[in-house]
Amino acid sequence: EANVLRYQPRGVGVVISPWNFPLAIPTGMTVAALVTGNTVILKPAEQTPAVAAKLVEALHSAGLPDGVLGFLPGRGEEVGAHLVAHPDVAFIVFTGSKDVGLGIIEAAAVHRPGQHHVKKVVAEMGGKNAIVVDGDADLDVAVPAIVQSAFGYAGQKCSAASRLVVVERVHDQLVERLVGAARELRIGHPREMAVTVGPLIDADAYERVRSYVALASDEGEVVLARDDVPDEGWFVGPTIVTNVGVDARVATDEVFGPLLCVFRASDFDDALAVANATDYALTAGVFSRSPSHIARAATELRAGNVYVNRAITGAVVGRQPFGGYGLSGVGSKAGGPDYLLQFVEPRVVTENTLRQGFAPLD
Repeated sequence: EANVLRYQPRGVGVVISPWNFPLAIPTGMTVAALVTGNTVILKPAEQTPAVAAKLVEALHSAGLPDGVLGFLPGRGEEVGAHLVAHPDVAFIVFTGSKDVGLGIIEAAAVHRPGQHHVKKVVAEMGGKNAIVVDGDADLDVAVPAIVQSAFGYAGQKCSAASRLVVVERVHDQLVERLVGAARELRIGHPREMAVTVGPLIDADAYERVRSYVALASDEGEVVLARDDVPDEGWFVGPTIVTNVGVDARVATDEVFGPLLCVFRASDFDDALAVANATDYALTAGVFSRSPSHIARAATELRAGNVYVNRAITGAVVGRQPFGGYGLSGVGSKAGGPDYLLQFVEPRVVTENTLRQGFAPLD
C-alpha cells in the first residue's frame, strides 16, 4: 500500500483583528490563512480600519489575486456577528476581549442550514497577567521591567502586567522604588520619543479605565495616581494600588489601562498561589536569583508565555511563539511551528499498489 498525508485549505475564513496592534496582528492572522490556501475576509477593529486597508492594499500590490482577500470594515456587533454566523465561513481567527471571544466561540458552534462543517475558532482573548518578585530578586532589574510591562503603551496590551505579587521580604522596598519610577514616566503624545504612556484609544476606554481607577480606592490603598496628564486627549496616568484582595474587581477584571495591583505574599509558595488565582493564562513573569524557584515558576505559573528576569511584553515571533490558554484563548501559538496547521484539514489517501495488470493508456 501507498499512504500519503496531505493538507487542504479549510475554505473561507474570517479574520477579526484588534485596534491595539492594527498592522502586526491582522498581518499575521491574514497571511497565515492565505498562505495555507484559504480565502479571507478581513474585518478590522472599528477604531483602526485605515491601517488594515493599507495592509490589504500592500498585499494586492504584492500580487495577491483578486477575490482572494476581502476587506469589510464595520461595527463588530453587526458586521462581525454576521460573518461569524454565515454558513459558508469555515473558520474564524480573532484577537480581542474575553467577552467578545466567548461570544464568537458560542455563535460558531451553532450549526446552521447550508453549513457542511464544524467551524474552527482561533481566539486570543486577553489576560490578567502577574509578575512574581522573589525575596532575593535584583530590584535594579525588576523595577524598570515592571514599569515597562505595566505602563508601556498605557497598559493597552493583552500581555501587559496588571498584577504584581511580591514576597514580604522585599515588598515595601519594591513598592517604594516602583512608585518613584512610575512618577518619572513621561505622559503625552507618542510622537515624542521620551513618552512612555500615551493616550487610551477612545472615549469609551477612557471612561472604563477611569471607573476602575475610582474603584481602586474602595478596594485597596492607592499609592500612586498620576493626574498630571495633557488637557486634550484620552489620557489616564499610571495608577498603583496595594492591599488588594485577590477577588477584588480591579484584581480580576481586564482593565486594559495603566492600573497595577500589588499583592503581598508571605513566601514564594504563597506568591505562586496568588499569581495563579485567575481564570486567564496568557503571560506571567518571575524575578528571582534562586534556580529552584525559577524552575518552579517556569513549571507552575499559569500562563502560556512565562518570562524570567525580564519584562513580560514584546514577544518576538518565531523566537517566542505567543498565546495563552484558560480564558485567554483557544488555538495554537502565533508564530509557533504548528500555527499554520490550524488553517488546513489533513487528508490521507491509501492505495493498494498490488495490481493485476494495467489498464491501457487513455
